[in-house]
Amino acid sequence: MSRTRTERLVNLVICLLSTRRFLTAAQIAATVPGYEHDPDDARDHEAFQRKFERDKAELRELGVPLETGTASVFDAEPGYRIAHREYALPDIPLEPDEAAAVGIAARLWQHAGLAAAASSGLAKLRAAGVDVDPQATLGLEPMVTVDPAFAPLTAAARDRREVGFDYRVPDRDAPSRRRLQPWGVVCWRGRWYVVGHDLDRAATRCFRLSRVVGAVRVTGAPGAYQPPANEDLISHVARWSGPVERTGRATVLAAPGRAAGLRRWAVEVTAGPDGDRLVLPYADPDSLAGHLVGYGPDVRVLDPPEVREAVIQRLKEIAVRHDELAGTGGAR
Repeated sequence: MSRTRTERLVNLVICLLSTRRFLTAAQIAATVPGYEHDPDDARDHEAFQRKFERDKAELRELGVPLETGTASVFDAEPGYRIAHREYALPDIPLEPDEAAAVGIAARLWQHAGLAAAASSGLAKLRAAGVDVDPQATLGLEPMVTVDPAFAPLTAAARDRREVGFDYRVPDRDAPSRRRLQPWGVVCWRGRWYVVGHDLDRAATRCFRLSRVVGAVRVTGAPGAYQPPANEDLISHVARWSGPVERTGRATVLAAPGRAAGLRRWAVEVTAGPDGDRLVLPYADPDSLAGHLVGYGPDVRVLDPPEVREAVIQRLKEIAVRHDELAGTGGAR
């Protein structure tokens, strides 16, 4: 199944889970990215109907309880919804290490781009006068974000394709050009790194994704190289990065009862009438900003300015990506 179709199916599930009323095919087409078409064009509308029928069959084969019915006796056109009572999973007992692994995997799945498309669809439902259940899709909001270089580098490592990118280091003003045979992308101490063979230096190197400037360009054919077998990529990153010194202190305002993860991280918590002030140790303002934006409006940075500006910049980038998705109908 293609990535575009997978994202369309996920957004269709989100759409149908977000309201308890039946949604017609026309409402779904106007809401779910990937179904855009001209209903007055017979061929275009027929193509949409074929696509929608295939997707409905796919969801049912996957075990999604898709129901057909009407919102009222006056409706002539049937609609669709997902039966919440049948879709919810029963309690699954997990060991602590299993639960941690599932939690990490779920957070990685919650890609910001996908969440933006889903949020756009829910906004369209509200604009059309459809009641949206705010609790239905709480687990689908992004809790972590990944750098723009994440997707192209993971794809290149999977396909064994050489890449080129501009890379910025703290002690230099201008980024330098790098050519790499990527072996894999790993997370170390809250940051993402790509590890591979540096073609210009003829040595193993790792690069922090947040320091990649601009687009990653694929320069090689698939299967152009073979990474070393059983290579421990995390060890490469750990040796290269050294210990993290969290000498900075950031103060954020957290809404009452929210941001539990930040509360566990905080070295100081002070309750107040407008929320709780949390003091967070940090080493890199960009890394902290990437973590804070995942909490949305529940958290506001008070100090220092470098962290506040980093958060604002992250939010601007998310807004730009959201506008791009809205302008293209969520197409990739």
